[in-house]
Amino acid sequence: MAVTEKRSDTEPELKRVLGPKLLLLFIIGDILGTGIYALTGQVAAEVGGAAWVPFIVAFLVALVTACSYLELVTKFPQAAGAALYAHKAFGIHFVTFLVAFTVMSSGITSASAASGAFASNFAIGFGLGDSAPIRLLIAVVFILLIAAVNLRGVAESVGLNVVLTCIELSGLLLVILIGAFAIFGGAADWSRVVAFETPEDKNVILAISTATSLAFFAMVGFEDSVNMAEETKDPARIFPRIMLTGLGITGLVYVLVSIIAVALVPVGKLAGNDTPLVTVVETAAPGFPIGALLPFISLFAVANTALLNMMMASRLLYGMSRQVVLPPFLSKVLPTRRTPWAAIIFTTAIALALIVYLSLDPKGPVALLLGGTTSLLLLAVFGVVNAAVLVLRRQPVEHKHFRTPAPLPILGAIVCLYLVLPWTSGRPIEQYQIAGVLIVLGVILWAITALHRRRTGYHAEGPVEEPERIGPVG
Repeated sequence: MAVTEKRSDTEPELKRVLGPKLLLLFIIGDILGTGIYALTGQVAAEVGGAAWVPFIVAFLVALVTACSYLELVTKFPQAAGAALYAHKAFGIHFVTFLVAFTVMSSGITSASAASGAFASNFAIGFGLGDSAPIRLLIAVVFILLIAAVNLRGVAESVGLNVVLTCIELSGLLLVILIGAFAIFGGAADWSRVVAFETPEDKNVILAISTATSLAFFAMVGFEDSVNMAEETKDPARIFPRIMLTGLGITGLVYVLVSIIAVALVPVGKLAGNDTPLVTVVETAAPGFPIGALLPFISLFAVANTALLNMMMASRLLYGMSRQVVLPPFLSKVLPTRRTPWAAIIFTTAIALALIVYLSLDPKGPVALLLGGTTSLLLLAVFGVVNAAVLVLRRQPVEHKHFRTPAPLPILGAIVCLYLVLPWTSGRPIEQYQIAGVLIVLGVILWAITALHRRRTGYHAEGPVEEPERIGPVG
């Protein structure tokens, strides 16, 4: 089935501003996020001192799937990412819509949860109290500021990402340096680093699977960058080198942090600890002021997570509107700023609704499980992307592109499925319930969209085939 793209001669293109350095910082900033600041303790609770093992496994799963993304983004360098690839591979509107909705949901739930975390930390850190109305006001203002930056322009959004990424990366590097200083001073207990201590109801394999499912949340983010393909200069050339470099840097940082944490701090103090890295620094260098700064550095990491996820979600809807999968108004672009204003406003409205909902019960099960649900949804999408690579091998393109070895997407699809299934991943059943509710909502929205397309004739508007744009514009 030929896939076409709706195009308006009067609608401006997105602005290409991402070069290699900015794209690298985008990927690093999106992967780092806030996960490592809180997940180390949860992972250690599942496998004991060998907490670095799940991070390595999660990195390898992400690396295999990243190779599939690289083949597809260099082959089809357009916005919309996984949804676009599913659309081109299978040509089934229902499947495309669900993939798009799932990826959008993962981005918006992540951004909304980050907004709530930002509000709580900001209110407590600056002595504004911890009442629900204050947190809600801060979260709403925060997400509106994110939308304003996003509307202003991709250059401004990426510029802010550069600052936030440097801050959050500096925090993790300080943890590594302080921890290394303590280790060389003889404070490490290396016997803990190789010790597996699993819960009584799990064997080692299931414990590693559960811990990998947790650690994988810290590794997601690389997939967001492919939604920025139409704002990247020469994406077919620079994406492979930059994405693999970004994954390598963040994977190394995560493994070093996890090894240092368990070498310096007993697992009992890490497990269930909301601020494990603060505990690590306080153990390695008592009285060192960085321990007090880490919560504020985490605040910047939260802000970066929200910014990048909202950028991704808006570009996804824009790209799917261009593919005649979503209504045409979502492809509207500001003529001067060249940002997808309609998609930005739409995704911001959804995020605001979710923020208000979460504010009613900030410690409730939905708020606490959003991270795991995000990981679950993305693993399912990654399985689809790995399958799409193999299907799209039958659709050659004229330009050169990255090609991943055929066994990798097959392996990636199998591993993603393994980490999605409840009896192999060890995930709480509540994560599947939340994901199920989101999928049902997606099916309802698909039915509404399909009815709109049928009534308006949008699906029959004769979209025009557009040549691939693989080089920089202007």
